[in-house]
Amino acid sequence: MTGPLLLGVRHHGPGSARAVRAALDAYAPKVLLVEGPPEADGVVALAGDEEMRPPVALLAHVVDEPGKAAFWPLAEFSPEWVAIRWALERGVPVRFFDLPAAHSLVLGEEGEGEGGEAAEGEPGGDAELRLDPLAVLAETAGYDDPERWWEDVVEHRGAGGPDTDPYAPFAALGEAMAALREVHGHGGHRRDLVREAHMRLRLREARKEFAEHGEQAVAVVCGAWHVPALSESSTAAADRALLKGLPKAKVEVTWVPWTHRRLSRRSGYGAGIASPGWYGHLFAAPDRPLTRWMTRVAGLLRDEDHTVSPAHVIEAVRMAETLAAVRGRPLAGLAETVDAIRAVLCEGSDVPLALIQDRLVVGDEMGEVPGSAPAVPLQRDLARQQKSLRLKAEARERELELDLRKEMDSSRSRLLHRLRLLAVEWGDPARSRTAGTGTFRESWLLRWEPELSVRTAEAGVWGTTVLSAATAKAETEAAGATTLAEVTALAERCLLAELPDALPRVMRALADRAALDADVGHLAQALPPLVRSVRYGDVRGTDTVALAEVAAGLAERVCVGLPPACAGLDADGAAQMRGHLDTAHQAIGLLAQTRAENPESASPESASPERGESAEGGGADALLSRWRGVLRRLAARDRTAGVVRGRCTRLLLDDGQLAEGEAARLMGLALSPGTAPAEAAAWIEGFLAGGGMLLVHDQRLLSLVDGWLSQVPAESFTDVLPLLRRTFAAYEPGVRRTVGELVRRGPAGEGRAGPVPAAAPDGMPGFGPGLDSGRADAVLPTLRLLLGRRRVMAGSAAGGDEQSANAKGRAG
Repeated sequence: MTGPLLLGVRHHGPGSARAVRAALDAYAPKVLLVEGPPEADGVVALAGDEEMRPPVALLAHVVDEPGKAAFWPLAEFSPEWVAIRWALERGVPVRFFDLPAAHSLVLGEEGEGEGGEAAEGEPGGDAELRLDPLAVLAETAGYDDPERWWEDVVEHRGAGGPDTDPYAPFAALGEAMAALREVHGHGGHRRDLVREAHMRLRLREARKEFAEHGEQAVAVVCGAWHVPALSESSTAAADRALLKGLPKAKVEVTWVPWTHRRLSRRSGYGAGIASPGWYGHLFAAPDRPLTRWMTRVAGLLRDEDHTVSPAHVIEAVRMAETLAAVRGRPLAGLAETVDAIRAVLCEGSDVPLALIQDRLVVGDEMGEVPGSAPAVPLQRDLARQQKSLRLKAEARERELELDLRKEMDSSRSRLLHRLRLLAVEWGDPARSRTAGTGTFRESWLLRWEPELSVRTAEAGVWGTTVLSAATAKAETEAAGATTLAEVTALAERCLLAELPDALPRVMRALADRAALDADVGHLAQALPPLVRSVRYGDVRGTDTVALAEVAAGLAERVCVGLPPACAGLDADGAAQMRGHLDTAHQAIGLLAQTRAENPESASPESASPERGESAEGGGADALLSRWRGVLRRLAARDRTAGVVRGRCTRLLLDDGQLAEGEAARLMGLALSPGTAPAEAAAWIEGFLAGGGMLLVHDQRLLSLVDGWLSQVPAESFTDVLPLLRRTFAAYEPGVRRTVGELVRRGPAGEGRAGPVPAAAPDGMPGFGPGLDSGRADAVLPTLRLLLGRRRVMAGSAAGGDEQSANAKGRAG
């Protein structure tokens, strides 16, 4: 074969990769041109480094704006990767000859997409459907699936004997593409005209440079679609005219790890594949790929406790081969393999099949890049910390449990929180499945995605280390925050990330914002993050005195501003205020508890002597007392919305701040005949939103609700029904069923519930006036497991019959 060797391939195709290697062995070129950004010529030698392990990707980004970036992914079975490694092993120069990233990144920014710039309505514009050449060829050959056609004609081709022409498949594919381009032109890919002009210029340069080696000196590996354009006659002047005036930016290029999961998406080359794990297996298997694949599947299923025998594997292989023969295919493809696995190994279930699809067909393979690859200083600092903390970046999602009392785990937590502040979402906080360690436990879900390399490069503008970058970004966000809640959330994140230099500036911004914001809703939303920081800051050894002062000030302002803010609310405003009420109640209770347990967290200046407060915990009691006083005023004030009054009553009841029968008295007033049904239903909604077990254990309240509901006029019942359904639908099914049974039985099991005396009547199962010793004793075995047998026995011995009876009473 004479002239440049044009090897048209499908990106990420194992059959193409094998054919490329055979053609290069036969042709032995003196220089290799590969589709890719020419800026990568300086880092292509790293592909031969022993620490480089695919899948990897070339990453090009604009220097001043790292977010403007593009990837060129390469897997072990990518023809370009095979060609590059072939050339590097033999000392053959490798050059990328696609359109420079300096142009393509800016063109992409301007929204031209892959089709390039086109006037509206012009052929090849955005409105034109872009041609899929494989789909056209597959349809011409009588296939309805392009993937299946490609597998049959390329991926399932054997290696052939010594007399096999290594150039034949490329000649046939090039001829087919030429026919397509003759009919469809650029097929809607208008930017390809510019790209191919640059390819031809680089090809001319290489041929001229290596002219002394004759015509058989240059080999080209590119997408098969471009082969006809590289073969056509075009002058250098015409090609330069197409490239004239293109926008340009300064870019940097490096290698980054890639994943099989990312190869399954349409990115980079625009040639995403649905089964990278399967293609990798086809490329790596030395022989009997179907048998080896079924063995891998069986191993995975066994690891997941599925019963799979060698007989299953043999039968699955036979079924896949039989399906291929029935369907007229040369070899069993992925479709036949999946059908056989579902029928034989999975026994018709798609549940284990989904596991196989995720773990094997796609896979969690992640590449590695040598440390000598170019990187911004922040990326190097992150890599150093990952290594020192033994936190390996992995493509597969894994759970990480941290005990913050340990220095290593505490350092890991700081790193993950700092990265989250920098928008590098490597880890997501999750609910810990391990109980018993209180606030010292953190749980994370970790998964490294290739895009995080771009995020890290973007974050490099804030600093050269993770600590300095997170500090600088926190200070900038504090200065630009527009709401109080944003600043309080930022303060919490600074504590979690342990940013001592940023915290003072954040606290100043917080104080300024709190002084200017008079909205009670904003204050209530801002309070929980501060209180959590005060409560849990000591776990990390952080000084939270300043935060405690600000939190106490916000709590005081909530107490003062809440009563007037609750007046004159419509239904939507009342529902929103109820949410603020719950938020403030939880936060103030937690703050008071924290100040009582840690008096040093409250400075002497924050106490008020004229109110009898002190830094030794009196301030905490006074704060809680003032808050409960606010709840009492709101619960008794008629002009307050019903949902707010009901919620205040319930909060007081749950805290044990209502005298016996007081909750029933307030409910009786709210449900009196003089109250509008809609207002009464709103009161019930606010009161019962805390859980339905209250109605199960307090029959007086249940009787009041039932009696009111039975007396609602028919014309008003339709209006209050949605509120009641929303309230009771939130209860557990068992609670709803128990409440329904109590109402059906009535006070003595004789019908509907009427007025019920203070003492529960006899005859109601489980609610008798006396102690049911049998039911109480049934709890003791579980109690011994929870507390330990020795503690229960010791308590019985120390307290005698009275203590035992009390324990039984509580259990009952």
